[in-house]
Amino acid sequence: MEDYSTCILFLSVTTMSKQWVFRDTADEAKVDHLSRAINIDPVLSSILIHRGIQSFDDAKKYFRPQLGDLHDPFLMKDMELAVERLIKAISNNERILVYGDYDVDGTTSVVMMYSFLKKHTENIYFYIPDRHKEGYGISEEGIAYAVDNDISFIISLDCGIRAIDNITLAADNHIDFIVCDHHLPGETLPPAIAILDPKQKGCNYPYKELSGCGIGFKLIQAFYDHQSTPEQTYAWLDLVAISICADIVPITDENRILTYHGLKKLNQDPPTGLRALMGVAGLKNNVDVSGVVFGIAPRINAAGRISHARDAVQLLLAETSEIAVKAAETINAHNTERKNYDLEITKEALEMIRSESRLESAKSIVLFNENWHKGVIGIVASRIIEKYYRPTIILTKSNDMATGSARSVDGFNVYEAIEACSELLSRFGGHKYAAGITLPLENVSEFQAKFEKTVAATINSNDLIPKLKIDATLSFEKITAGFYNIIRQMEPFGPANPSPVFMTKNVECINTRVISDKHLKLIVRERGRKKTFEAIAFGQAGLSGKVAGNQPFQIVYHIEENAFRDEKYLQLVIKDIKEQ
Repeated sequence: MEDYSTCILFLSVTTMSKQWVFRDTADEAKVDHLSRAINIDPVLSSILIHRGIQSFDDAKKYFRPQLGDLHDPFLMKDMELAVERLIKAISNNERILVYGDYDVDGTTSVVMMYSFLKKHTENIYFYIPDRHKEGYGISEEGIAYAVDNDISFIISLDCGIRAIDNITLAADNHIDFIVCDHHLPGETLPPAIAILDPKQKGCNYPYKELSGCGIGFKLIQAFYDHQSTPEQTYAWLDLVAISICADIVPITDENRILTYHGLKKLNQDPPTGLRALMGVAGLKNNVDVSGVVFGIAPRINAAGRISHARDAVQLLLAETSEIAVKAAETINAHNTERKNYDLEITKEALEMIRSESRLESAKSIVLFNENWHKGVIGIVASRIIEKYYRPTIILTKSNDMATGSARSVDGFNVYEAIEACSELLSRFGGHKYAAGITLPLENVSEFQAKFEKTVAATINSNDLIPKLKIDATLSFEKITAGFYNIIRQMEPFGPANPSPVFMTKNVECINTRVISDKHLKLIVRERGRKKTFEAIAFGQAGLSGKVAGNQPFQIVYHIEENAFRDEKYLQLVIKDIKEQ
């Protein structure tokens, strides 16, 4: 969890104004029906209805996710071809290479697929490209490694959907490919034996938002379904859950089921490597999505950012505690180094913005510094958005090219904006809200100008104001242990299933103090009522003026359980404060 302090470091300097957006009022008849059906408060019923839960059966599936509700993997286009080729490779004792990306999704994918195949063959290898030398995706060096090691079959995970040239190169060298990817395909697909990607045209798989590791999991599920031993599929649920949490995919449908059971496995029976990693991260019992996002994921990512992602793979494959602890300490050291780079480069980037007057009125931010560390530029882009809330691209020099990471704001498709500048790029790929690009150094200035022109022409001015989405107005009187118990059962929280956010009016402050010059700690109650709650506003010390004096104010918050000296109590985690 320690990375959270880094996340809020720059937000604590200036509290950005937010737009409060209330969800539409749910149909009263539906709210009443659901409240009666599952015996909960109408406020919570309204929230559930907005999340697609309208009946007792819907609620049962939501609150009690079942592995039996996972979709049939053979509904995915090319799955039969993929399983057939996999069985052939194992039966013929072919040399198989598992090829993955260097981020958390790719790393967990490689560990899962390698561990699975190890149960069926000894002729198994893995390859992850060097972020700094090879960059993202299927590389020529990776294909050369396969040729040199007489590999005849490659399974790529979390990459490959746009690797037309290098998968063609593999085919020319008599190497078959199965692509397991979840990124958006281009108009032309690579010449693989099978492509598993629900986002490709003609794929009728009912859920499109799996992580890369999730796609690999579906291949394993299909293999064991074919062998009539489906229960063996679930050995890697913890890795799938980590990939889902880290890759910021929606925690809905299959992802909710996989995360729910994966976190349960992570807490009850983690493998040796993950247990050691949780130890150095200071995580104990009841690791949730936040524990993964801020404790586990940054450390796995740090290996590829600072050194090489194989360090993370070797940790997660470790079979003895001695090896695992040593590897975890190495990973932790990488993470400390990563945080230092992160802080230093973010400060430099913020100073660059302040020194360039043209950026004051710009709709986007594109910064280039050839000395910035390639491994942390994506994190820095996110930091800049926390401060300025505009589509942001951070570029550095790598292999005589400019390479960068893009991050976007809610509601704006940065991938499409980058695609509009594609003639200036050597390659690009990614999602609606995050992407990677590579371009010639001489094109950087022209790209900055064209990207700004594209964003300015397409972005809605409203998208440049951070939105605080509020589920319901709530009186403190409703906040009880029973009320919170229902909220707790809505976990795991994450994209498309966030912790419910409430707004309360007419609040007054009984006591306030600033902690570590960053956080605002309060004791609050509704004016005219006795019930009080402790509240904390992380990184928002700048809001202290809004609670001073005797004037009432409004707060937006979510509820959590806090434990202090073996005592548990409910506290409010404040997201914003406004004057009444």
